[in-house]
Amino acid sequence: MKQFRIEVPENDTLQIFSITELGDNNYEIHKAGDRIGMIHIDGDSHDHCKAVDCEIDLPLLNSIREGILLHRDLN
Repeated sequence: MKQFRIEVPENDTLQIFSITELGDNNYEIHKAGDRIGMIHIDGDSHDHCKAVDCEIDLPLLNSIREGILLHRDLN
């Protein structure tokens, strides 16, 4: 299980999320130690993702997805 952090701007603040790679393009999202959701990124289409049991609004979720994809591309 691989973990990393991403920083995402939201309004006038910078939000920090801990991301845990679960395998099969599934990522668990934590903020301040609390699990706030999971995202599945379609391996065929980088623009498609599916939120599972998620407490995050769509614009923020899209920014988190972009951060995950960037991290994945850099590693």
